[in-house]
Amino acid sequence: MPPVADLHVHTTNSDGTMSLHEVPHAARAAGVEIVAITDHERLHDDLDTPSDDLDGVPVIHGIELRVETDAGQVDLLGYGVEPTPELAREIDRLQTDRVERGHAIVDCAEDRLDTELPLEPAAGIGRPDIARAIADATEYDYQGAFEEVIGRGCPCFVARNLPDFERGASLLAETCGLVSLAHPLRYGDPTAALELTGSAYVDGVERHYEYGRSVDVSPVERAIDRHDLVPTGGSDAHDDVLGRAGLDREGFDRVAERLP
Repeated sequence: MPPVADLHVHTTNSDGTMSLHEVPHAARAAGVEIVAITDHERLHDDLDTPSDDLDGVPVIHGIELRVETDAGQVDLLGYGVEPTPELAREIDRLQTDRVERGHAIVDCAEDRLDTELPLEPAAGIGRPDIARAIADATEYDYQGAFEEVIGRGCPCFVARNLPDFERGASLLAETCGLVSLAHPLRYGDPTAALELTGSAYVDGVERHYEYGRSVDVSPVERAIDRHDLVPTGGSDAHDDVLGRAGLDREGFDRVAERLP
């Protein structure tokens, strides 16, 4: 059975390949009833309320925000956004940083690979966009572009200027009905990442996620019990295939109780 709700979906508003108006078709194709749009550090101009109906599919307006912690970078998911001027200013700053970083990575990759990439950095750009452009223009495939050219530790990697955990989490807590730690078992130090769920700003954790490998979810379950967290879940789709992970009806009802 497909999940009822896929609460981690990206669009062309950041680094996904699917436009917002293609989401309902993708949801129906996957048997998913409810979708959350969680573009990276960017709100969607066509979603001006915390939740909406898009061609018969309920859509939650969300955001994914990367923050710096003592244990490294982690991603936070905010659901049911009602933006404040403070959040808008931080998003503007982060988008400027994204574009500047995008230019730096593209310039480096073009020089190193001796090619011109079919990409002009603009608001919302992310490394997946650049990896796809490298795959289109060179012999590297998408994964190879990350592993050998633009990934962390690679010659064309450029770091970002991110907010620290306290600032990022507090901005989301002020503007969202629910703040959840994304894909906790994907980080280099999952234990340290899960400790962040004890913060007053974080009230959920992404329990259901397709890691592409076998994982032990018991640390996530313990964090849920210890901090009375709301389990969330989603596919982290950057393409048009939804429903690889998500919530059943009972799980989504718990999320819905927290939304505006």
